[in-house]
This record gives sequence, structure tokens and C-alpha cells, in this order.
Amino acid sequence: MTHSTILGFPRIGKSRELKAAQENYWKGKISEAELLKVSSGLRALHWKQQQQAGIMAIPSNDFSLYDQMLDMSALLGVIPARYHWNGGNVDLATYFAMARGAQKDGVDVPAAEMTKWFDTNYHYIVPEFAENQTFKVSSTKPVDEFNEAKALGIVTRPVLIGPVTYLHLGKRLGGGAPIELLDKILPVYAEILRQLEKAGAAWVQLDEPVLVLDLNDATRAAYATAYAYLRKATKLKIFMTTPFGRLGDNLDVAMKLPIDALHIDLVRGAGQLDDVLAKFPSSMIVALGVVDGRNIWRNNLEESLQLLERAMKAIGRERVWVSSSCSLLHVPYDLDQETALDPELKMWLAFAQQKLEEISTLAKGLDEGRKAIADALALSSKAAESRRNARRIHDPAVQERLKKQPLEGAGRPTQFAARLKKQKARFQLPSYPTTTIGSFPQTKDVRKNRADFKKGRISAESYDAFVKEQTKAVITLQEEIGLDVLVHGEFERNDMVEFFGEQLAGFAFTQNGWVQSYGSRAVKPPIIFGDVRRPKPMTIDLTQYAQSLTKKPVKGMLTGPVTILQWSFVRDDQPRSVTTHQIALALQDEVLDLEKVGIRIIQIDEPAFREGLPLRRADWREYLTWAAQAFRLSYTGVQDDTQIHTHMCYAEFNDIIAAIRDLDADVISIETSRSQMELLQAFTHFKYPNDIGPGVYDIHSPRVPSLAEMVDLLEKAGTRVEPRQIWVNPDCGLKTRDWPETNAALRAMVKAAKVMRAKYKESA
Repeated sequence: MTHSTILGFPRIGKSRELKAAQENYWKGKISEAELLKVSSGLRALHWKQQQQAGIMAIPSNDFSLYDQMLDMSALLGVIPARYHWNGGNVDLATYFAMARGAQKDGVDVPAAEMTKWFDTNYHYIVPEFAENQTFKVSSTKPVDEFNEAKALGIVTRPVLIGPVTYLHLGKRLGGGAPIELLDKILPVYAEILRQLEKAGAAWVQLDEPVLVLDLNDATRAAYATAYAYLRKATKLKIFMTTPFGRLGDNLDVAMKLPIDALHIDLVRGAGQLDDVLAKFPSSMIVALGVVDGRNIWRNNLEESLQLLERAMKAIGRERVWVSSSCSLLHVPYDLDQETALDPELKMWLAFAQQKLEEISTLAKGLDEGRKAIADALALSSKAAESRRNARRIHDPAVQERLKKQPLEGAGRPTQFAARLKKQKARFQLPSYPTTTIGSFPQTKDVRKNRADFKKGRISAESYDAFVKEQTKAVITLQEEIGLDVLVHGEFERNDMVEFFGEQLAGFAFTQNGWVQSYGSRAVKPPIIFGDVRRPKPMTIDLTQYAQSLTKKPVKGMLTGPVTILQWSFVRDDQPRSVTTHQIALALQDEVLDLEKVGIRIIQIDEPAFREGLPLRRADWREYLTWAAQAFRLSYTGVQDDTQIHTHMCYAEFNDIIAAIRDLDADVISIETSRSQMELLQAFTHFKYPNDIGPGVYDIHSPRVPSLAEMVDLLEKAGTRVEPRQIWVNPDCGLKTRDWPETNAALRAMVKAAKVMRAKYKESA
């Protein structure tokens, strides 16, 4: 019988039960035991759902209280000294201190560095290896969760991040490549595998997505070393996964490993099946990831079945498994919850629960033939035909506009130095100007009023009055704190992408389509199903109102075209560059309208710009070209003395620094506090010419940094870029923070800017 399997399942629960439990635990409203009870209940439910859907090989240890890479660090004893770990099993206090920082009962420690997981919007906690790093088994989590499932009558396949991927994605203090620690870490991996074997596991899943990246010879050699060692250390059958792309020049490396099954991504790595089959060893099982774990479109069962049948004919049915392309962590939970979606559109979609059924259906088709799944095939074909011919997808006016305003030539002809003179004359800002990234705390009252308005419990007039009241209060507060460039606070916005998508044609929205971004943070990505345009202005009235309350400049706040693309579920029937081009033109209309009503500082956020970079370097130039062009297109036509800002999240900027210059934003703000300004090195080496706002405190943590810390970070920034270039701002928006910590942190930030102004004046 053909095996059906997935690589992982969403953790947050059907109604985000995990989020509620996490946040209540952090607030002291529930105990550790209560948090763990919610967690075990979710795991049990998810295993049973997979079993009932017909999934034969069910994973365990894919659940996490925050992040699977952080789980591996806890499992392997990779705990930086600043967290004062006692050396035993890693407790929740230490675990969450690494994730979020801690500031309580005399403990004051920042969170560990966080960055994006490959090209997804999921964030992971970066492993930090000391110069004299040692490893030891410091958690029982994989065994505990295997035993939980076993008690329910379900023998699962435990999941671990593979040793090469874990090391490759970490940082080693004091120099040296993390992969050099392989010999030290392998005995600990072996011990973990033996513990799982003793508990009764037959298989282990080792996730090695690094194999779809460009690798050097040392990393390729590390795979041979690692898996030869593990093969000798355990009798467990090893299932290695390679999600997110093509194996390409690493195919031979994977084929030669002493493993029992190899996962191949045939969605993001489309077109690699023939190469795989041509070299596939007779001793190995192939798990074909034909059901998309990254997007929400219904699977074309006919096309997937053809791929599976081709593999079956080449190597035999018993050696072919049906799988998801990656973990289903990246898609929403269950489409059946979406009672308000248009029926035709809903027919085109599949969430995690439906993807389980698609995988099981395909496995049944391989085993019993097409007649056994005839109804499912017919429904799949009907959905594909409906989507292909739907009138709602295509807008002739949008297509015509694309022809008239191509991406080439987008932007402003005037160089930054000339624009800067005009902007300085207009705004008269001090050195080290202070601002925030955009959003302010979204309290219960803010969320309740928005929910009441959406559900018709309050009128539009009442809701608008409430939002204006909040806006007025935050303008007053910013003036009192002493910020130089203000924002309106974004109290009317649910999410930085969803807010704009709701007002653009070509988008659809879910009620419960939540996807984990990091920790308890979940987002509800819009669905881009058709051509995009702006039917009417989106932000003008409220931004203009905020500006009327103050003589200081108020920023217009927009989300950029690449980020709207990246943080949505995107149509797959045309190139992503075309969809981004459409979004950019819609934003251009908004930018020019903001300028017309007197908003002369406009921030177009692109936190996902680096996230969109293809995993293989050979594909970078094409992406970076059209992505930068789309950003410039979004502000094409503005005057030289209108100042364009942008914001970017945690990223390795070395890879994209030339493209950041090509965005030609007057000011870029970036997240740098967790890396202690280390991320600014790319801007230093490149001699980045425009202004830059390196974040001086981490908004992903409730911790309030001291004035001295912020001054120290600004001094470090001043050694990497010119002081005249520096703006002072938090790492990111303040939406998720509470008011007391926000107030305290911003006041310290403004004081830090004043300290630096005095120092800069002396040195100048």
C-alpha cells in the first residue's frame, strides 16, 4: 500500500488556542501545567485528524511552543551563557527568555537573534554557538511527544532539524564556520536517535532544507560525514526531507547518503523529477511532495497523479510515497471554517485539513487506480477549469495600464544628494531625527471596536470617531515625548497587508486563515486571485486628519508591493513579477494622492524584500531587478522634496545591498538591535549613500532597554555609517507591545538621540 505522509502540521489550533495559552502564560494568568495541557490536547487532536484523513505516516515533534529551531537548541544544550542556564533539562523560563527576552525579578536579558526561515514568513531563533561550544541532550521533548502519540495508539515518525541544516543556520561567536562543530554535535544526535529507538520509533525524519541552497564543498562533505555516522549509530530508518526548492547540484550528495527515504519538493522544485529518477538508488524510497504546503490553491489531482505514476513506473509502487511539498505549518488550518467565502472561489482552495485529504486521495489512486478516485478527479478538474475561465480574474483596464507604464524606467531621475538638500530645507529636522516605524499598541479596546464594526454592532460613524480619538491621543503623546517625525498609529489597521488587500480589487479574505509567523504571532494572509487595482483612496482621510493635529510632519504609511505579494497567498497562473507590477501601480495612485493633500514624508514598507529572494544565487538577478523596479514604480511621479522611507525586517543584507541602493528610498529603517548593529556591516562595506534608521530596541520582546543600551547601539552604528545618515527608531512597529513599555522605551530612545546629537555636534 502506498504511504501517504506530511512533513508537519499547523500548531496553533483551529481557533488559535495555542496563541491564547502562550500569551496567558506569559501574563501569569495560567500556570505552566495549564499551558502544557493545552499543548498536549492540540497534539492529540492533530494526530487523530491526520489518522482519520488517511495519512499513514504521521509526524511527531513538529509541534513547538515557539519555534522548532529553538526547540533544537534546547534539545542540544545550545544555550548562550547570558541566560544563566543551570545545565540540566532546559526549563520554560530559559526557553522563553531566549525567544522573547526577560526583564523580571532582577533578571534583564535580551532575546536571541531571530530571522526568516528560508524564503518564508516564518521566523526562527538563530542558534548561537560559543567559541568553546559543547553539546548535550538537554530535553526529553521528542521522546515525550512520541510516547504521547503511542499512548493514543498512533506510532509516529519523530521530526528533528537535521544536523547540517541546524549548524549551517547558526552563528559561531569568535569566528570559524559552525559546520566545524559537526564532530561535536553528532554524538548527541546519535544519543537522541537511540532514545527514540528505545521508545519504539521505527523511523525518524531529519529535515535538511539546506540541501536546496548553494553549498560549498565543506558543507557537502559534512552531509556524507554526518549521515555515515548516524547510520552506524542507530537502527532507526532515516527519512530525510529537502523542502523549498530543487536539489540541483546537490542531487548527487543526497543520492549517495545512507538513508532509507528521501523527500523531494515537486512544487517549489518543479521539474526535477526526471533528474531524481535517473539517479535514484535502488535501496531508497522517494517521498514526492506534490501537494503544496506553501499555498492555498486546490491540488490538480490529475497533474499530480501523472507525476506519481511516472515515478511508480520507474522504481515501483512500493518505493513511492505521496507527501506535501513542505510542512503544512505555512497554510491555514481548515477551509470548512470559511463560511463567508464566495462558493466559486472556495472551490479553488485547500487548507491543511483539505491537503491531508488530497494526499490520501492520491495515494488511493496509485493503489487502486483512477476509477477508485474518479469523483475526486472530476471535482478537481472542474475546479481547475472554473478558475482558468473565471471572469473575476482578468481586468482589461489593468492589463492596458501595465503596457503603458512598464517597470523599466521607474523611479525619480534626481540623485539622492540633490533631493536631500531640498528635503532638509523643507523639514528642518535635527541630526539623529527620531521616529517610529508606524503602528502603536493595539489594545483590547482597539481590537474590540474593530471587531464590533466588522460585525455590524457599531456604526461606521461610531467606529471612525473612535479611531480619530485614538489617533489624536497618539499624536499628542508623540509630541509630548519629543519625536521628530510622527505617525498616526494605525489603529484602523488589522494587519499591514490585510488592511490594503481589503481595499484593492483582486483580493479575497478569510475569517480564520491564520498562519504562524513566530511564537504566538499569527497572520491572516489575503488571497490574490485576480488582477489588482485600487478602486478608491485607502489612507488619505485619516493621514490628513493626523497631519491637521500637529505642525510636525506625519508620515503616510503604506505597505510595499513586494511585501504585499510575499505576505499573501498569490495566484499561480501568472509570473509573480506581473502581480507585483499591478500592486505597485495601485500603490502609486495612493502615494501621489497623499502628496497632493500635503503628506510629504511617505513610508512604503518592504520588510519582506529579502524574504522574496530566490534560494539559488543564479536566480537572484532577475528577482532583484523586478522587485526594485516595482518598489520604485510605487512612488514614481513624486516631487524631490517628498521624502520616501522604507522599512526592512531581519535579513542578511550583504546579499541584497546593491538592490537596496536601487530602491533609492531616501531613508531605510532596519531591524538591528538583536544583532547589536552587526547587520549594518553590509551598509558599511557598500558605502551606502542614503539615510538609514538602525533599530535601537527590539519590539518583539516586552523588555524595555535602558538609555545606556540605546546610546551604546547608536555609537556602534556611528562606527559603521556616517552619523549624518542616522535616524533613530525602534526595530519595527509597536502593534504587539503594551502601552507602559512603549512609553518608557520611546522616552529613553528620544533621550538617546539627544545624547548623540550633543556628541555628534562636539565631534563635528
